[in-house]
Amino acid sequence: MALWDRIKDSASQMQSQLVAKKNELKSGAFRDASMAMCALVAAADGRIDPSERQRVAQLIFSNEVLQNFPAEDLQRRFEDNLNKLTADFDFGKVSVLQEVAKAKKKPAEARAVIQIGIVIGGADGDFDATERAVVRDACFALGLPPHEFDL
Repeated sequence: MALWDRIKDSASQMQSQLVAKKNELKSGAFRDASMAMCALVAAADGRIDPSERQRVAQLIFSNEVLQNFPAEDLQRRFEDNLNKLTADFDFGKVSVLQEVAKAKKKPAEARAVIQIGIVIGGADGDFDATERAVVRDACFALGLPPHEFDL
């Protein structure tokens, strides 16, 4: 199976797992961590393309799990995290990873945050090395083994 097909299958499976846990994923910690993860993946290569903002906007408006929260609130949190990353990527990354770590106390939420990162990273068909690296960093922030997610 080609790498692209594996990425699509993995993202699709993870989306199904997220939907199955929708009722468990309603906390503020999950909300904050998931938007931080989206910003981290979008800015992973050091720049934010309009297409990356578009992918996150689509996720916010179409993802069943994220519909637990007001879309405007999610968008604001995503943009706040992006601003931290664009002002100073290294310093911003520390702050954004602290947001991601808010989900650490609940394993289901922590795994869901990683799954969202993978879904966003693979949305354009290319879950590249920089995106994989920041999702791996998020695994460490959440106390999860990266190999659990094939990272």
